Amino acid sequence: MTERITESHPVRVLGRLDTPLSRWLWLVKWLLVLPHLLVLALLWIAFVVLTVVAFVAILVTARYPRGLFDFNVGVLRWTWRVQYYAYSALGTDRYPPFTLADVPDYPARLEIDYPERLSRGLVLVKWLLALPHYLVVGLFAGGGMGVVWWPDQDGPTWTWGGLIGVLVLIAAVVLLFTGDYPKPVYNFVLGMDRWVIRVGAYVGLLTDRYPPFRLDMGGGEPGAELPDTPRTGAGSGGPGRPGGWTGGRVVSVIVGALVAFAALGLLAAGGVALWADRAERDTDGYLTTASTLTTGSYALSTEPVRLDSGIGGWVGSGLGDVRVRVTPTEPGSSVFLGVTSAGDAARYLRGTGHAVVRDVTGERVVTEVVRPGGPPAPPESADIWLESSAGEGTRTVETTVSDGDRVFVVVDQDREPGVSVRAEVGATVPALPWVAGVALASGAVLIGLAALLIGVAARRASG
Repeated sequence: MTERITESHPVRVLGRLDTPLSRWLWLVKWLLVLPHLLVLALLWIAFVVLTVVAFVAILVTARYPRGLFDFNVGVLRWTWRVQYYAYSALGTDRYPPFTLADVPDYPARLEIDYPERLSRGLVLVKWLLALPHYLVVGLFAGGGMGVVWWPDQDGPTWTWGGLIGVLVLIAAVVLLFTGDYPKPVYNFVLGMDRWVIRVGAYVGLLTDRYPPFRLDMGGGEPGAELPDTPRTGAGSGGPGRPGGWTGGRVVSVIVGALVAFAALGLLAAGGVALWADRAERDTDGYLTTASTLTTGSYALSTEPVRLDSGIGGWVGSGLGDVRVRVTPTEPGSSVFLGVTSAGDAARYLRGTGHAVVRDVTGERVVTEVVRPGGPPAPPESADIWLESSAGEGTRTVETTVSDGDRVFVVVDQDREPGVSVRAEVGATVPALPWVAGVALASGAVLIGLAALLIGVAARRASG
């Protein structure tokens, strides 16, 4: 009769080295596991969302909701089976099953005891307490397996990084030429895998037991053998209980998690829009951004900017009124600032050495000299400007949005090469409060939908 699993640690990572192993199959396992990676990417999104939900639940009730616990343990179990088959162990050639449930006869097993109560205070600092383990896990897993287990990741990442990857690669080469997997290497690799998973379970809030700084090598937990049957009830942490995670319930949680991520994006966007509307407007009601623009040519111009008045004139432009200010960086300099249509700007600047502002990101400005040329005609002599301003100091033009492409042009009034100004662009954006309100309301509705999808599935899975 097989000995029961030891209760020495609530996270039990088990493996059985299958023999014989194919000499060459490991060369293509990266391709064979692709279907699993696609599914696991979605499951890990759900894992992240459910961990956040569990965090709140633990703070309020000191309990990890059982249905969510079983699901997250299932995600870890599924991931461990795929890792064991692939490049974190290469311990079996048996293809991993597509299930969250414990599979008794599969060579890789994972069980986590369900905690009846969890510390409310500890849940706030587990990520910090695990910092020493991060250094060890980083050494073991590098950029590979260790990334899989952190709950803030969207899915597993697979590389040969870290000591695990190096040793598994060595074992694979030995297997290719001799047909045997070096048992000492296997034992060491399983010990490192076990360490990584224990840390991941702790950071994922699945247990309050701090991971030991101990390398328990080999496929079995200390003092126990791999059992023939799965544990059930409170200690199983798995879907063997009544109810369980059926395919439909798993899909419901995944869809709920995706909806929750979309909702968080809308809430964040709505919050930023509301903050900008309430806190970032100047006294004239403009939202502005500023950059320094410099060129060695005679003039500066923007690329054509599309300003639309709305759909059939029924809906006002989202930008509202637009204001541009330029201030010469050299005291006493005199500049001309004007706005005109794209066609008139092209004709006016034909034959003029000028630079076009191609991209502005904060203080980062990229300009491109369109063509060399001489100084432009005096801008005041051109009857093309919709709005203009000229002279020393700060120059300002304001334009009401109308349909068409607009170009803003800055010219040194001395008609000498070299233009350098501090430019400020602003818009009233009258639609911003509505955008913020719609985003926040939509996010709230989607959060409710996500909670419904996840809550109903978790309740039924808890049976």
